[in-house]
Amino acid sequence: MSHSDSQIDVFRDQILNAANNKTPLSIEGGGTKSWYGNPNQFTKLETRAYSGILEYQPEELVITACAGTPLKEIEAALKEKNQVLAFEPPHFGENATFGGAIAAGLAGPGRITVGNFRDFVLGARILDGKGQDLSFGGKVMKNVAGYDVSRLLPGSLGTLALLLEASVKVLPKPAACATLRCQISQDNALKVLNEWAGQPLPLSASCWLGSAKGGDGELTIRLAGAAAAVKAAIPLMSSLVLASEVNDEVAEQFWNDLREQKLSTLSNLGADQTLYRLALPAACGPITIPDSDDQVTLEWHGQQRWIKAPGDEATFASIKALANSHGGHATRFRQGANINPSYQRFTLLSEQAQSKALEVVQERLRSSFDPFGVFATKRLP
Repeated sequence: MSHSDSQIDVFRDQILNAANNKTPLSIEGGGTKSWYGNPNQFTKLETRAYSGILEYQPEELVITACAGTPLKEIEAALKEKNQVLAFEPPHFGENATFGGAIAAGLAGPGRITVGNFRDFVLGARILDGKGQDLSFGGKVMKNVAGYDVSRLLPGSLGTLALLLEASVKVLPKPAACATLRCQISQDNALKVLNEWAGQPLPLSASCWLGSAKGGDGELTIRLAGAAAAVKAAIPLMSSLVLASEVNDEVAEQFWNDLREQKLSTLSNLGADQTLYRLALPAACGPITIPDSDDQVTLEWHGQQRWIKAPGDEATFASIKALANSHGGHATRFRQGANINPSYQRFTLLSEQAQSKALEVVQERLRSSFDPFGVFATKRLP
């Protein structure tokens, strides 16, 4: 019996014992995102022992690895072949794992251009709540036979099944990159970003930092793609917003800090504050949150917005209602030390007209994957 087989047997025994004892298991990789989602005190099922890159085919743009593999190991292997995880998953710590990144389903600045983690998962191997070893999907983009179960795992926060292995699509590193920066109001930034998004420009990422009360803020945009396209876009876009080019080293640090939420507008959270994440449609203009922190951070051309505000239930209710009125939703992403940890972190499906019917679908999926409630940690509602 190989080491991998023996480790899977260990996982299966944990799952079957949990099913028999009706005691849920909370799946954990490197623990760097343990704060994300609704908290729980259930026994941990740790995945780090099941680690390693199983197969990497640079010419096919596919990598397959075990869930416990360090994310930095995946990225180092890709870097050697001049390839990347284009959606830029945040690590939030040195010990981030491949499986943890998939379970969280979070993406960085490049998500607006290339898509989410879910869009890149080709196949997965799991243990379900009955201890069954199941495989879905494959290692090529053309494999679309049957229901695409593997793409349900990103963002599920370990509440469906134990992810053992996954195959994801990777992309070549862009041939050229450039970062531009200018001073511009939030309203004008949103307008110009939406205009540019509809044009054949190599716009890769954007971030606006400024006051929620009005006035000019700092817009940073990233261009990435063919060298000729980037070179041609720089003077065109610079002239339209009076932007200047940012030094490559400074630019790389900025985009990394944005991805890892090390910017002051995303960190330095007060004890009674919550960092709220608002997901909004592209056409949504500036919005005002009463009693919020003065600073606001806009990513993904304004479709992802970060706001610090009081962490009480009334404030969250008003923020959810505001986001919902614009066709979006809100999340209590991070919470200050004094905030009740049992507070619901997400906008519920039932609170939105456009998603209410999905509650039934979600419940059926969970009962199919996990009939005995082994993964029913409520980390995701």
